[in-house]
Amino acid sequence: MPKPDAETAARNLAIAFEHYNEQHPHSALKYRSPREFRRRTESSTQV
Repeated sequence: MPKPDAETAARNLAIAFEHYNEQHPHSALKYRSPREFRRRTESSTQV
């Protein structure tokens, strides 16, 4: 498999970071994604 060019690699890296930072479960968040953790935290703190 050929290596991707710089533009493709940068685009794929951005997608991977977005996935990890928004969708991937994290053990520090009790295996919730950051997005899910924020959603639950915000909904539980609303008055």
